[in-house]
Amino acid sequence: MSKRIIIFGAGGHAKTVVDTVEKEGVYEIAGLLDQRLSIGEQVYGCTVLGSEDWLESHADTIDGAIVAIGDNWTRGLVVHSLKRRFPELAFATAIHPSAQIARGARIGAGSVIMAGAVVNSDAIIGEHDILYPNTSVDHDSRIGSFVSFAPRCATGGNVTIGDYTAIAIGAVLIHGRTVGDHCVIGAGATVVSDVPAHTVAYGTPARIIRSRASGDRYL
Repeated sequence: MSKRIIIFGAGGHAKTVVDTVEKEGVYEIAGLLDQRLSIGEQVYGCTVLGSEDWLESHADTIDGAIVAIGDNWTRGLVVHSLKRRFPELAFATAIHPSAQIARGARIGAGSVIMAGAVVNSDAIIGEHDILYPNTSVDHDSRIGSFVSFAPRCATGGNVTIGDYTAIAIGAVLIHGRTVGDHCVIGAGATVVSDVPAHTVAYGTPARIIRSRASGDRYL
């Protein structure tokens, strides 16, 4: 029997997570939790069951959860709230069958690896990360938690990326570079130098444009 999971969120990002989970075929989606929608609404055939309060009386009916919220900071807030309220709740990992996970690579709990993504040898993907389609994280890289890679991002080997950092569509990071916590790397950027925490950088080569605070929106 498939394990049953709940998905938190019912927006555009949640649709991509639903598709990844269904294609992988490991979990049955029990439903969605999103307080913005009415109970009973349908998203890709999944029923909205209510808010996280639903877990108060149903936690024993599911085997895990995925927080399907695209914004890194908001995803982190929801995860930490769930951990406080439901300390026994497990977080599931979803990997699309067309993704390539190399020998020695590790994927943290709650992360979603979408179609065509590549995680190469001995790379470590943290918890609650998002790798959108055709992302490539090369060998021995270390990716923090609550990180997002938009489609067609690529890193060289031995890259380090801190928590809550967002790598925008088509950005490239060369071998051995470090990007700190809470950064945004702009669309199409080429990162050839280290980027300190709490900064926004874009361009080719990428240059620091401004600072940003934890929780600032990046979309």
